[in-house]
Amino acid sequence: MIFSESKKEIRVMFTPFRDGLQSVFGGKTRLGDILPAIEASAAAGIRHFEFGGGARFQAPFFYVGEDPFQCMATIRKTVGPDADLQILTRSVSGVTLTTQRTSALALQAKLMKKHGTTTDRNFDFMNDVDNLVKTGQPIVDSGMHHQVCVALMGLPFPSDQAHTPEFYINIVRELLKRDIHFDSVCLKDASGTTDPRTCYETAKGIKAILPPEIPLIQHTHDTASTAVACYMAGIDGGVDGIDLAVRPLASGTSQPDVRSMAHALKGTGYSLDIDHTKMDEIESLLNEGLSDYEFNPVTTSPDARVVGFPMPGGAIGPNVHMMQSAGILDKYSAVLAEFPEVVRAGGGWTSVTPGSQQYWLQAFNNVLHGRWEKIDAGFGKSVLGYFGKPPLSPDPKVVKIAAKQLELPVFDGDPLEAAPDTLAEAEAALKERGIEVTDENKFLVAAAIVPGKNMELNEGIRLLEGRSKITLPLKKEPIVGAATLTAPTKTKVTVNEGGNSRTYEVIIEPPASANAPALGQAQPSGGQATDVFSPFDGTVELVEVNVKVGDTVTLGQVVAAVEAMKAKHDVKAPCAGRVSAVHAAIGNEVSAGKPILSIEA
Repeated sequence: MIFSESKKEIRVMFTPFRDGLQSVFGGKTRLGDILPAIEASAAAGIRHFEFGGGARFQAPFFYVGEDPFQCMATIRKTVGPDADLQILTRSVSGVTLTTQRTSALALQAKLMKKHGTTTDRNFDFMNDVDNLVKTGQPIVDSGMHHQVCVALMGLPFPSDQAHTPEFYINIVRELLKRDIHFDSVCLKDASGTTDPRTCYETAKGIKAILPPEIPLIQHTHDTASTAVACYMAGIDGGVDGIDLAVRPLASGTSQPDVRSMAHALKGTGYSLDIDHTKMDEIESLLNEGLSDYEFNPVTTSPDARVVGFPMPGGAIGPNVHMMQSAGILDKYSAVLAEFPEVVRAGGGWTSVTPGSQQYWLQAFNNVLHGRWEKIDAGFGKSVLGYFGKPPLSPDPKVVKIAAKQLELPVFDGDPLEAAPDTLAEAEAALKERGIEVTDENKFLVAAAIVPGKNMELNEGIRLLEGRSKITLPLKKEPIVGAATLTAPTKTKVTVNEGGNSRTYEVIIEPPASANAPALGQAQPSGGQATDVFSPFDGTVELVEVNVKVGDTVTLGQVVAAVEAMKAKHDVKAPCAGRVSAVHAAIGNEVSAGKPILSIEA
């Protein structure tokens, strides 16, 4: 039991409006639905908010049709000029999922500061100190508070070389030797898999070597139901601040509720710097604002299995939603079971974005295609060194397979220098389409660039052209008269937000036939024609069509591609013949019941 003779107040970073949203809904929520709760939080005296970065930078324009910079500016106006507003950035990836050049990270820092950010919490999933130093400098140069992270994780296999207290302490020891200014340090356990004893020993050891003016902050998730215990251990070790949320965006894959932590600290001499009695009102406003959203029990419930598949709440949520949409949620347990092997082979990097997504996609590929039969591009680049140096040596066999499949050599240079020039690519795309080239527009496009992805599908371009794809996890209601539809029907929906009005064209699809083909099967479509379908039973996006009417194709030829789980998947011809019809265009939503094209034998 922890106890302090002298009273000590623990600072709280309030996380429901960033990490809470990301963990429960993948960040896919409209700002207007949470703004009343943000206003009430500020009125309750809360002064430290996490409000952007991570998936809450990409999700607004990827899935909600909202400009993340406008969202940030609106929150800043709501909470007032004196509140501390924090974002989360991913070292060499910034707020993206791929590596960026220093110029892109510098623009990112400039824009985050401009739109209301005061603190930038920066982590590196490899815990690569060189990466932390180089990516921290633009944060310092922008004038924001630079909070450097030590990324924590419980390994799903035994090791005395990585993810131990001494391993974490050495990261800070090395940072103190480098020429980089940082204002605070965060122990960031995105998966909630570090045990309390490790939290205590790590906090105690780092606190002993940190200058007294540098606060030590702790972040974890309640996925394994151990977050309060880990916070108690960290506080006992000297932690100065912790991250907490409030229901319905607390616990489960998110942070513990403020009220739980306040209760745990009763009589210990420690207290929180926010009033836990104000949480009922904030919770009520969130329940009202989110009443139309479908809460998935996978993201709102604890899952002790996470100690064997160290996935962060912010990644479990989006991946569960994507699997559900693609109609493959039945493979969830099999993907989890593959995790220990994927983590071991990768080199034990920490399961935070983008490393967590790389683990997930590789485990998913191993389940779908067979172990190491298809190397995910991000996972392959990580084992080859393009994101930095992992804590442990990757499996040489997997390194060799990755190099062959991706046609890339092993890399031991600077990931920032090897990154593509996304800003130049973004500026060219804006000019080509006659869109104003501003810093914000350029960065929105650059942050959505994925190698090999058609620029017409770039979410930044889509937002700026008023054709965003809206994918909100809302409760489903039957459409009256939908059964009478025999063809796609177009309508328009106008969304008003903060005085700004946007009109979107919506296509209502007729229900799939009761005689729809089985997953991945080819079916006759009148005469000699054979229809070609997505390999996924649920809804996915068509990202490539490689043939046109009249082309001759061979059995097994890749004729199209769909995107599922943020990865591209080939659609192969089920027979040889001539393409007689193409039924869908790039950007369309397709499923096993909607043919992409037809082939005549």
